[in-house]
Order: sequence, then structure tokens, then C-alpha cells
Amino acid sequence: MSSFPHLADPLTDGRVVLRDYKERDIPEILIAYQDDPRLHVQNGEDRPPTGAELGSRAEREAALRAAGEGVTLTVLEPGSDTCRGQIRVRNVDWDHRRAELSVWLAPQVRGRGLGRSALRLAGGWLLTDCGLIRLEIMAEPENPAVLHAAQAAGFQREGVLREYQRKRGKGVDMVIMSLIATDLVAEPDRGPAEE
Repeated sequence: MSSFPHLADPLTDGRVVLRDYKERDIPEILIAYQDDPRLHVQNGEDRPPTGAELGSRAEREAALRAAGEGVTLTVLEPGSDTCRGQIRVRNVDWDHRRAELSVWLAPQVRGRGLGRSALRLAGGWLLTDCGLIRLEIMAEPENPAVLHAAQAAGFQREGVLREYQRKRGKGVDMVIMSLIATDLVAEPDRGPAEE
């Protein structure tokens, strides 16, 4: 089984910075959930996490990363160390070298292309340095911000998985998008992003 390396230096493309998730990000994460009452729904959670729950997640991060089960990267604006969102890598299958990504951004920074840039930057790192060959994003059709950001980052829409997940007591369709190394060669769509 493989593991995810720690970032010796943050990843950046000049528009966004990604660094390892740290416990010091928790206050900004709590504020983001407070500022967007639907953020927990977008993230597939029953309710917003508490500070204690986020602390437990931060404590488990090193073990998950070392075991190759997942990794969380913090999204920053250049010149700042304030958490503006996160990219989570989960559902890792090392036999097939694929993983699922999710992204969220604080309401104050949405619509500026940070999600698109963060997904592309994380995708490049995961497909080159980490040895994965396929990345997937699943989002509800009613979540155009994530779908637009993923497409702008180079992810290809593959279709709709009907009633793929159970959420809030009902079957929910999920759009599946993927990124492979050849998608990184093409210049991503730089159209307006609504993330």
C-alpha cells in the first residue's frame, strides 16, 4: 500500500496555494460553516462539524495519510496562511490507483477561480508525485459550482449515476467527472467559474 507524501513546500500556480492541512485551520473552517449554512450538505455531512470533531479529524490526518487512506490539503490565497477551503482525497483504491476528490471554499472567496486552480494543482500532484492514475469528483447535478470548477480544471464529465447515494432519506443522482494524466496536457477551460 502507498501513502501520501507530506508537502515539503506548498504547491502553487501563482493563483492559489495548497499546503498540508493543519489544526490551526480549524477556526476558519468553523467560520466558513457558519457563513454558509448549506456547506455541510454540500460536503455530505448531516450537520456542521464542531470544533472538537474538526480537532479529531486533524489528529487522524497523519495516520490516514501514512496509511494511504486519504489526505486533506488546505486552500490558501497567495501571500496568506488563512484557510480559504479544502481539497479532500478519499475512497483511495491503490490496486487501481484511483481516488475521489472533493472541494469546498469559504463563501468570501467563491467565484474567483480558486476552486478551479486548486483542483488542477492538486490533480497534478496526485497524478504525478503520488502515483495515482485516475481522480474522480462526484457532485449532485444541483451543485453547478463544483461541476463548473471541475470542468474548468480539466475534469471530464462521464455521466450521471442515478440514485447513487442516499442523502436526507432519499436517492440522489450524482454526476461523475474524472481526471487522468492526459487531461493535464490540455489547457484547462479558463471561462468564468462559479465555485
